[in-house]
Amino acid sequence: MHAPVNKVYRKRLLQHRVGIALSVFAMSLGIAVLLWILATLLINGFQALSLSLFTETTPAPGSEGGGLMNAIVGSLMMVGLSTLVSTPIGILAGIYLAEYGEENKLAQVTRFVTDIMLSAPSIVIGLFVYTLYVANVNHFSGYAGSIALSLIAVPVVVRTTDNMLRLVPNSLLEAAFALGAPRWKVATMVRLRAVKAGVVTGVLLAVARVSGETAPLLFTALNNQFFNADMNKPMANLPYVIYQFAMSPYDNWRALAWGGALLVTFSVLALNILSRTVFTQKIPN
Repeated sequence: MHAPVNKVYRKRLLQHRVGIALSVFAMSLGIAVLLWILATLLINGFQALSLSLFTETTPAPGSEGGGLMNAIVGSLMMVGLSTLVSTPIGILAGIYLAEYGEENKLAQVTRFVTDIMLSAPSIVIGLFVYTLYVANVNHFSGYAGSIALSLIAVPVVVRTTDNMLRLVPNSLLEAAFALGAPRWKVATMVRLRAVKAGVVTGVLLAVARVSGETAPLLFTALNNQFFNADMNKPMANLPYVIYQFAMSPYDNWRALAWGGALLVTFSVLALNILSRTVFTQKIPN
């Protein structure tokens, strides 16, 4: 009686150990590749860091020196505008889905479209904005880039807001309704306030998502070698400059590309750390 049991047990134990070993190997391989990429980025990126990186504009082909000031300012302006546009739209849409998502077909369609936009390739969104906006005004612009980035950020904010609001316990909502508060006030003053840290986290994650997007900016903002604060004209941005300079034959261009990649990586890393630490909040019981 004991021999078959021991045999089955040993077989299952062997399978368990093999599975754990394969899992650890896969995890170690992924971490090793990630550390390799980060080490290469840090070594080459720190060599490119200098004061001129932040004070000079991108150099002309074949010229020495130069920096990324125009690209840094352009990225900040486009990401900032897209955040201002996508944040209220995403939060309000998330509130609508959480409040009425199970009651009407419009909310169900909205949730379905949001899921599609979350998985849509960013280059498709760039082509969409190019067709509707850039092709009609006949020029690239920072506004077009902000529109494309907003379309990428909105579904992230919507989904995060919707999921966070659904975590609020019904007892808290019932208490607010029992005091005679209208539904709109319960949604904004009670439900949203209870998960405001989670909503802010969603906004920061959306900003981190769009900060490194290159494909949509190829068809919308394009690039500008000179400093430009007019968003109705082509505007320099870090993702495109990195893409262009990394493939160039000039040593200083490639060095600037490494410096720009380091800035984008650190910015995204800082936003992710900020969203997971500073704005961490427990849901009230």
